[in-house]
Amino acid sequence: MALTAADMRARVLYRDDHVLVIDKPYGLPVHYGTKTTDHLELYLPHLTDDRDEPPRLAHRLDKDTAGCLVLARDAAAAARIGDLFLAGKVAKTYWAVVEGRPKGDTGSIDMPLLKVRIPGTSKVVVDLAGKPALTDWRLLASHGGLSWLELHPRTGRMHQIRAHCAYMGMPLLGDPIYGAQMPPQTGLHLLARAVQFNFSAEAPVSAVAEPPPHMAQTLAKIVKG
Repeated sequence: MALTAADMRARVLYRDDHVLVIDKPYGLPVHYGTKTTDHLELYLPHLTDDRDEPPRLAHRLDKDTAGCLVLARDAAAAARIGDLFLAGKVAKTYWAVVEGRPKGDTGSIDMPLLKVRIPGTSKVVVDLAGKPALTDWRLLASHGGLSWLELHPRTGRMHQIRAHCAYMGMPLLGDPIYGAQMPPQTGLHLLARAVQFNFSAEAPVSAVAEPPPHMAQTLAKIVKG
């Protein structure tokens, strides 16, 4: 996935002197890894503008999660944003398509998560020895054995939404790790829909991302009924 300077500029959802929020593409890792040499950090120099250095990642999203990704424009901003994430002062909204239908229209999943190794990768499992993890959810629509959820993770654990939804018997569509029964070639249906926080009293940050094409098609089918 070769992203040009124009591609990257078109993905900027929010910009100020300290912060950028971009719409991260589906399927692109944010970091270099042993299994891939193509990753988002390669393209961040396209967003340097008149700065001495490119913006840096302030947090991360999984390779197959699309949507709002926060970047810091310098080291001081990165430290400040990191503190806000750690303090739970960054409001995060996700959209997901899951298999099945939840019981009720709203709820919370309050289950600790423990990171474990499996062949070829890592995952998290619900385990009392794990770290606290809390996810609020709301049903937006349901049809044909699929449900469209809005989710608000109150903690920031690895794979939190994917593991919590799977534990509740409604794995994300296209998730090959957490037990989805439908073909994983449909692509993971998870979007970092929105992010909002106050970098300073004078600089509220807010951004919203649209679903990637494969997810938008599924949502349209659910809504149409």
